[in-house]
Amino acid sequence: MITTIPLSKLVSSPRNVRRHSDAQADAELKADIEARGLLQNLVVTGVRKPKGCYAVEAGERRRRALQSLADEGKLSPDVDVCCLVVRGGVAGREASLAENFQRLSMNPADECLAFGQLIEQGADVEGIARRFGLTIRFVEGRLRLAGLAPVVFDALGAGEISLDIAKAYAATPDRERQAWVYEQLGRGYSAHHPDSIRRMMTQATASAADRRARLVGEDAYLAAGGRIERDLFADEAAVRWLDIPLLERLACEKMAALADEVAAESGLAFVRPTLDSWVGYDQLDGLRRVPLDPPPLTDEESAELDALEDEIGTLAELLEGEETGDDQREPAETRIRAINARIEALTDRRPVLDDALKGEVGAFLVLDERGQARLDTTYYREVGTEEPATELPEPTSADSPARAKKPAGLSHRLEGELAMQRRDILALHVAGDPVLALDLAIFLMADRDGDYSGGKAGSSLLAIPPTNPVFDFKPVDAAATVAREQAREALDRSWMEGATRAARFDAFRALPLEARMAWLGQTVAGTLEASLNSPGDRACAFHDHLGQLLAIEVARWWRPTGTNYFDRVPKAVALAALEEVGGTGLAQRYAKHKKAELSEACERIFAGDFIAEIDVKQAALAWLPAVMRFAELSQPAAVGELEPPVDAGDTGEGQGESEGPHDHAPDAVEEGAPSEVPAVDEAA
Repeated sequence: MITTIPLSKLVSSPRNVRRHSDAQADAELKADIEARGLLQNLVVTGVRKPKGCYAVEAGERRRRALQSLADEGKLSPDVDVCCLVVRGGVAGREASLAENFQRLSMNPADECLAFGQLIEQGADVEGIARRFGLTIRFVEGRLRLAGLAPVVFDALGAGEISLDIAKAYAATPDRERQAWVYEQLGRGYSAHHPDSIRRMMTQATASAADRRARLVGEDAYLAAGGRIERDLFADEAAVRWLDIPLLERLACEKMAALADEVAAESGLAFVRPTLDSWVGYDQLDGLRRVPLDPPPLTDEESAELDALEDEIGTLAELLEGEETGDDQREPAETRIRAINARIEALTDRRPVLDDALKGEVGAFLVLDERGQARLDTTYYREVGTEEPATELPEPTSADSPARAKKPAGLSHRLEGELAMQRRDILALHVAGDPVLALDLAIFLMADRDGDYSGGKAGSSLLAIPPTNPVFDFKPVDAAATVAREQAREALDRSWMEGATRAARFDAFRALPLEARMAWLGQTVAGTLEASLNSPGDRACAFHDHLGQLLAIEVARWWRPTGTNYFDRVPKAVALAALEEVGGTGLAQRYAKHKKAELSEACERIFAGDFIAEIDVKQAALAWLPAVMRFAELSQPAAVGELEPPVDAGDTGEGQGESEGPHDHAPDAVEEGAPSEVPAVDEAA
């Protein structure tokens, strides 16, 4: 039934399925409630304690927003809140799940129209931003998109183009040009590249010396209907090609055809074309660099390279001389260009690929300034493809978790989340052992090439964070993640205030040794990739080795709950876990339970919140999915032991406990409990 309940009588429900939130979204919700009041009722259930209170099963973010407004004195602590009262248990959890799951984000086009209507009604940008808890820049961006040409705006609303592509069309306010570029592109190759669209929107014409023009050729451009402005007495650079969208489309189509030819001839898994002369960072999404060494130079080639570099030095001195005449400069510059081309041919050598590796990697086809397509010398593997057979990890011992087959019942996303949690636990221990981190840093930087970086530090020494397998997963209440954030916040950042790299470096060197070593540990830890103890691209035998060296006890940092595991796996997987810790009897006890009831029971059991024999309880507290385990050493190395933070995370998830499973004092065994079936206190 629908009723009103005082805000002071509403409490958080431990059954709420939403365990993670977003600070920006919460601020927007709070601003919206302050401006317009509560527009949607909460879903609540009655609780025994505190007496007379109700647990919020759905609408916890709204309750927190209301409570925050009350704490700030903007609402009365006893303000009446409209609520729908439902039964507890499974019904409450299903209500929470339904409200969070059956939710559709507003289309960006609809947001643009809504903001435009508010402006027409007399609102201003700053007022809209304040009322909705948004930034002024966000509102201005949406209003600018509202002014797109109708054909482009309709495509955004229909989902035919992405928000990034719509922003590229908005690079200029010329709606006629927006429509023209959109029609010229149609659904061709370049229609999905924001950079190409932005280039076409901002460039009115192109020179005949443009690399795209040299690639396409004047005859093909004119045959496709292109227009040219030509001065009969001007050089090539003064000839202007007027139809940029047509030129871009023709260039993209030709590069795509050339890429297909190169892929067929080379046997590579893929060849991706780009109209740039380099491979940009945004083009590497979903790819992982394969570090390979180029073939070594022969003695003759090394001698030639030395001679060419000496000759360039001599020519450079000639050009810098004040007495050098124009008749000497031009030949010297021509010779330097020829020498640079030869040096590039000697040094920019493509690695030799094994036949087994050739079909698993790919490269980019780039376009140089002369309009020539060439295959870039760096190779990549698509994220998700398996590593070569020689790189697959081998089982470390008979006691190690089996790697023979992938774990059954785990979704792709759940695997990614578990991998990130396992990585955080490993990263925390690496950061806590600076001596090992230093050794690891030296080894990694000597054993594998660095990746790309936008800055010019004069060194190839890099520590680039890897790409996470799940992009929107933020385990803010997990013990290892909280501890990592606390450690990063404690770093001494005083050296960052320097205006130049040299000043910052000098300030960093002035820090105490302990502060510098803390930065080393955190930097190296930040390079660790998400991995699992399973076959496939998420396996990493070296991570297992690090886990052995650090004697990591994963169960002290991560416990399976309904939210992070049991709600996400089939019923058979949960029953198998019960059988693993308590035998067939414990699994059969819950075999007929519904999925939600089984998940709740498993959460209690594996958090130690049940009554059973001591050995069963200890096994439950130490249990982990096989993919989360690190292989164990018979005599683990002696290292500093880390403890989970006491206040880390939601105690309902069992991730903020200060005691690990091996330190937990077991409860008394229930009197009269059968020895074959561990007794579980259903009321716990």
